[in-house]
Amino acid sequence: MNARLQSIIDDARKAWTAERAGGRAKITVTLDTSSIARGAEQTIAAIKEVAAKKSLDIDIGITGSWGLCWAEPTLTVRTAAGTRTVLYANVTADRVEELLEKTVVEGGDLPSLAVGVVEGNATAAIPLLSEHPFMQGQVRRLMANLGTTDPENIDHYLAHGGYEGLGRAFEMGAEAIVKEVLDSGLGGRAGGGFPAGRKWDFLRTATAEPRYLVCNADEGDPGAWVNRVLMEGDPQLIVEGMLIAALAANARWGYIYLRYEYPLAVRRMQLAVDQARQKGLLGENILGTGKDFDLIVFKGAGAYVCGEETGLINSIDGYRGMPRIKPPFPAQAGLWNKPTNVNNVESYANAPLIMRQGSAWWSSVSDAKEKGTKMFTFSGAVKQACCVELPFGPKVRDVLMQYAGGPASDRPMKGFQPGGPLSGVVSADRLDLTLTLDPYRELGLFLGGGGIVFFDESACTVDLCRYFLSFAEDESCGRCTTCRGGTQRAVEVLRRIQSGGGHDGDFERLEGLVRWLVYSNCFHGQFAMTTVKTALKQFRSEWIEHIEEKRCRARVCPGLVAYQVRAQGDPKLAEAKEICPTGAIIEANGKYEIEDAPCIRCGACREVAPSAIELRDLVMAPVAAR
Repeated sequence: MNARLQSIIDDARKAWTAERAGGRAKITVTLDTSSIARGAEQTIAAIKEVAAKKSLDIDIGITGSWGLCWAEPTLTVRTAAGTRTVLYANVTADRVEELLEKTVVEGGDLPSLAVGVVEGNATAAIPLLSEHPFMQGQVRRLMANLGTTDPENIDHYLAHGGYEGLGRAFEMGAEAIVKEVLDSGLGGRAGGGFPAGRKWDFLRTATAEPRYLVCNADEGDPGAWVNRVLMEGDPQLIVEGMLIAALAANARWGYIYLRYEYPLAVRRMQLAVDQARQKGLLGENILGTGKDFDLIVFKGAGAYVCGEETGLINSIDGYRGMPRIKPPFPAQAGLWNKPTNVNNVESYANAPLIMRQGSAWWSSVSDAKEKGTKMFTFSGAVKQACCVELPFGPKVRDVLMQYAGGPASDRPMKGFQPGGPLSGVVSADRLDLTLTLDPYRELGLFLGGGGIVFFDESACTVDLCRYFLSFAEDESCGRCTTCRGGTQRAVEVLRRIQSGGGHDGDFERLEGLVRWLVYSNCFHGQFAMTTVKTALKQFRSEWIEHIEEKRCRARVCPGLVAYQVRAQGDPKLAEAKEICPTGAIIEANGKYEIEDAPCIRCGACREVAPSAIELRDLVMAPVAAR
């Protein structure tokens, strides 16, 4: 271990020990985007207010996400003696005083809000957190510090094994680092699975200078937030991973490319870079080793297409975020036309773990072809939106029931959508697919970056495809006519079907667009029609109903449904009449009626009077083929 690095680590451990031995109770609140959206900042303010009112001598800290997104705000309470820590959920501001009274003042617990005991002894009312169903089966390596350390304090990271992997990497040559990563089996974590060590080796053997590393943190898939969880919860893990990759590839500069929609992640990544630089871990002559490497946090403008590596590179270069024609590939001519390596957040974040514990340890956790762990987020028609870290291989059905809490309602599950808007949809009869790469490739789609969105019978696959194609049309960079015009035409056809104008020729049109768009210049256009392709195969009967019978079984498509009053005595009808933006609800002699012609299907009336107003099929005459 480098002597200067060892001294930095030793100092951080001493600081951590002193902090733990402070003799005061500590409240540590999860503070990330998900918890903030559910009131975590108000919870922290309430803790400070109650502590001042009751003269409580407590410490207040922050940490990253436990993954319990549905149960935020979450926090832990550690006793003054430091011997017991309990995790609590749904601690909104109005529950803070009760919690502090029970736990700090009285020295007891509040079982009604408790999730589990993090450290110390369990009780009959509060079991160990490790025994909670949500934690069973998880292998938390990337998420090991989340819930424990402060993401804005580098000393917390250093005290928990941080930069030990870098210390080992300093003792190895570039070739040895590459070999260790290759031996581990670490593949790209954005869905491609390409060996990370191979990419680093391509850059290592490049002839031009300087060489660049880029961290693709432009996470834009709806329903995916694994990168955000890592960046907001343990940003130093990514910094250390990029440092190790830089030693392997002899890179001089690195860029962390984030989207502007992640302001907290941007702030914490910048803080992590600044603190690492202050410790001498970034910059020139790092820790006296003669190695030079520095990082720049680059905020993108929110273009989805910049998730493609060359579009991202163009954006950093100062051009429009438009994917480039390949070859040349980034390893030969990337950033500033110099050799460049682009990896996903998780790919870099795994490097410190591999170097710290060795490739055999890292790969031993998974029996699947894909090695190591993978972070997943589950959302949609589920009871518990969450983030977990699992070894590759569990069945989708099992993770749905165990971690996502099962379907959100009594409606049957209809399917799920992995990999974002450029992937496809999978029907519920395939819920026994495993979370590995090959089963999805065989179906013509991909697992993607880890976001899995479930949908039930209340969803319409025609509407889902229209949503994803509209997204693809909006986000097309416009470079190639195939993508720009093809997605536009697909949206036109889908909207016409939803409006009741579908006809038999639409199957041929859509299937033709599936074939033609694969000739687009980049992945965005090539995969834009994947949702349509997979939906036509797996849900064809539903599409036949839309096109031939003019019926939407989910009653979602606006041109195929009508609103009608079913409960005349409901007092909410008067309010529904007032809120209707087009005056479609009329009242005569105490009876209400909805005129179809002015109705725009906005749904406002059903939100106000759900028991009084219902949807019905709109019977239409067949449309002649054209």
